[in-house]
Amino acid sequence: MRMFAAVVPPEEVVADLDAFLDVRRAAGPFRWAPVEQLHVTVGFYADVPERSLDDLVERLGRAAGRRTPFETRVAGGGAFPHVAGARVLWAGLVLDDEARTELDRLATGARAAASRAGAVVDGQRFRPHVTLARLRHPDDVSDWVKLLDGYAGPAWPVDRLSLVASYLGEGPRGRPRYETVAELALG
Repeated sequence: MRMFAAVVPPEEVVADLDAFLDVRRAAGPFRWAPVEQLHVTVGFYADVPERSLDDLVERLGRAAGRRTPFETRVAGGGAFPHVAGARVLWAGLVLDDEARTELDRLATGARAAASRAGAVVDGQRFRPHVTLARLRHPDDVSDWVKLLDGYAGPAWPVDRLSLVASYLGEGPRGRPRYETVAELALG
């Protein structure tokens, strides 16, 4: 199974971001992420053997339990791999030093838990963000990043980690369909 561990913003946070983007979406050449799928991926698992799922949930629960809840907000933005040749437009997170440490450690723990459970773990460096949109061809998104720099959503407590299964091509318009498999409390 293809899965990821994520911090999922509450509905009111997503609604605020959606309202900010709604009047602007038609102006960009993007494939916008569905609002119900907005999240911060802390660990991506390309291949989780079915037999490892219970072990993965247990290990993720322990990793989440070692972390202290913290507060953040969605604010600002950027692009991957870079603004002048972007393939992905994202929103950032406001994290004080303590929150950044907790989120980094949550990501490290989520990746280690999956690896120990026998899942294939993506080894890319962790950069906390919410993917907003993708581009079919690299493009300069400087104006969009400047626009996102003016956004600051409501603060919210991060107090849980979600394990989500991703079924490619099963969602609307051939997009992935997400199914939350487990929600695990921090602290």
